[in-house]
Amino acid sequence: MSMRIWTEGQKRSLVRVAAPRKDAGNGTLLIDNSMWSYSPKVNRIIKIPSSMMNQNWMGSDFTNNDISKSDSILDQYDHSLIEQYESDGKTVYVIESIPHDDASVVWGKEMVHIREDHIIIRHEFIDQDGELVKTLSTLEVADRGGRTVAARQRMQKSDAEGEWTEVSVMKAEYDVDMDPNLFTRANLRNPRE
Repeated sequence: MSMRIWTEGQKRSLVRVAAPRKDAGNGTLLIDNSMWSYSPKVNRIIKIPSSMMNQNWMGSDFTNNDISKSDSILDQYDHSLIEQYESDGKTVYVIESIPHDDASVVWGKEMVHIREDHIIIRHEFIDQDGELVKTLSTLEVADRGGRTVAARQRMQKSDAEGEWTEVSVMKAEYDVDMDPNLFTRANLRNPRE
């Protein structure tokens, strides 16, 4: 599947499927913590309710929650540096993140291996019973658009050996002027890119 993605900071993004043809035009819009999905087959925009946030995003191993709450780990968890090591000439910090008692999260804890240049190498999602549920692994780090990024990542559930979802960044552009109406439900349904 090929997609185009536009983002503005951490709070607004638009994902549109470009190929294969049968899925082209499907899209997801994120504004703050609200998410909408559009399917041209039914010509309908659906607001994703909180009860559906743990469901798979577009049939992948990522959930709607993974897509929409990229920075919730910063303010809903307490963090401890538990280890550091060297990998590919970079220092990697292992951070244990335990959610606050009142946090609206499903995980018992998360373990993040993050390089000194802010590239997440590994992100483990652990349930309330201490069992590893899924892991996001960076398989390739490369330059895209003049910046070092996680160019290929794999999300894999622990109970589904041999199955995973990989995301590859083929091309990236930064500091691009975007139409202010790009991140709207009207544009989700009728693209004006």
